[in-house]
Amino acid sequence: MADLLSQIAFSEKSFYEAWQASGKIPVYRGYFLEDLFTLKLEEWPRKGGKGAFINLEGAGRSSDAYVLEIEPGRETLPQRHLYEEVILILQGRGATKVWNNQGASHLFEWQEWSLFSPPLNTYHQHFAHGDVPVRYIALTNAPQILNQFRNLDFVFNNPFDFTDRYSADSDYFNSLRERPGRIRETNFVTDVLNYRLQVWKERGADSSNIRFEMAENTLSPHISEFPVGTYKKAHRHGPGAHVIILSSEGYSLFWLGGEEKRRIDWRKGSLLVPPERWFHQHFNTGREPARYIALKPWGLKYLVDERFKTDEDVKSGGDQIEYADQDPEIHRLFAEECRKRGVKVGMSAFGLTAS
Repeated sequence: MADLLSQIAFSEKSFYEAWQASGKIPVYRGYFLEDLFTLKLEEWPRKGGKGAFINLEGAGRSSDAYVLEIEPGRETLPQRHLYEEVILILQGRGATKVWNNQGASHLFEWQEWSLFSPPLNTYHQHFAHGDVPVRYIALTNAPQILNQFRNLDFVFNNPFDFTDRYSADSDYFNSLRERPGRIRETNFVTDVLNYRLQVWKERGADSSNIRFEMAENTLSPHISEFPVGTYKKAHRHGPGAHVIILSSEGYSLFWLGGEEKRRIDWRKGSLLVPPERWFHQHFNTGREPARYIALKPWGLKYLVDERFKTDEDVKSGGDQIEYADQDPEIHRLFAEECRKRGVKVGMSAFGLTAS
């Protein structure tokens, strides 16, 4: 640890960045990743698998992500840490054991597209079953925690058990509580690809959505879906929303204020992270409903930053641009892209024609 501290004192490097470099695994940067399934990974001795860090531009220093792969029949090394983590299984099936020093212990099974969160500072270990490697992506707030404390022993070997976040309750990974506003409090979701969503008319395009609060975290995920030949209203929020495409293909536009728009084409397995306070808008030009999951370093249950008014019109002080106020070029481009692909534009209900 002294070596890491000597690297960062009075330098341009953070403690998190020095710790990350010591792992000697790939670090992916930029605005998006085309395919998480084919991302190149390297051996990661600390985890007991192959891994890579993801530090996309839109995350800033609010959060990071990593991808880990576990060979069939193998398991990761037991881990515990003082940063939160939300895990999405991309491929394979297996099980996870979670436990603490107070005697609480759970073992649960998961599959492709399962979603869960090891409670804060619990021991946890993942086991790969079946005959294909397990690959998952995780969102964490490790950059904040490591930069604040700058002590690896404190972050990774702290004996404190957060009994207010994790207990021996036998239903811990089976419980579900429905809340108003499309919110579900749960610690495990079997299949985010087929999870039943609720109408989210405020975002337009006949959107549907569910928001999760997991493991008493400040991190939170949500799932959204919108139909073929449609697009959602542009909106903005804070940094670190890691958007993982689960189905269909299309593109997104990112822009800050009146600056030129940046286009990102996506498909199943793509990852994009809109930068802080940049407007972004998602367009489905594929032949099936477009569904994505966003893993974010903020939630609704516990306030850690300002509440972004992503359902409210910018003209009223919110963070969403209504269809009537968007740049006309946005719809013209979308209609043209749909024609190229033989996809019918489905925006007439919102006053937007196919031309």
